[in-house]
Amino acid sequence: MKLTIITGSHRRESQSERIGHILRKRVEALGLFDDSEVLSLSGNPLPLWDEVIFSGDEQWKALLSPWRQTLRASDALVVVTPEWNGMVPSALKNFFLLFGAAELGHKPALITAVSAGQGGSYPVAELRMSSYKNARLCFIPEHLIIRDVASVFTGDNQEADMHLQDRTDYALRLLSEYGKGLQQVRNSGVIDHKTFRNGM
Repeated sequence: MKLTIITGSHRRESQSERIGHILRKRVEALGLFDDSEVLSLSGNPLPLWDEVIFSGDEQWKALLSPWRQTLRASDALVVVTPEWNGMVPSALKNFFLLFGAAELGHKPALITAVSAGQGGSYPVAELRMSSYKNARLCFIPEHLIIRDVASVFTGDNQEADMHLQDRTDYALRLLSEYGKGLQQVRNSGVIDHKTFRNGM
């Protein structure tokens, strides 16, 4: 099984990306997936959605092809999102416009929200409400909120880090099991995105 971790901050050297790599290390330490990869939206590698995508534009094909290959090969995802003014950043929302059911459909995902302060709940609610409809991505019931992120997993507060690591490990183990279960759904022959292209 393959895991892909999407880090949704536009910023370079962001806390979201740091957390994404920490999660990858935990996945590897726990042996939960055969392969894992971090795809970062740092520096806006994906331009804003444009309607020429649907006309087979060669520049868009070349740009999106490696991302599509990685996502199609994935069995589960982690979506790491910062909270910017109580919202998911535009690069991450754009990601969900560019990639759909062919890449994300019926795959489990763990939301991991990152906050510089005591926030983090609004991006969880936003992603659960508005990012999965046509992509058919399946956010698992468990999620993580990492508050005061600059002080987390730095070695400054080992007791707090251990508590958060236990919760993180639990969520990642659940994600792995959902990954196994939803493989059966994708292989069942029941999915019909040609007839039912969009969610209701």
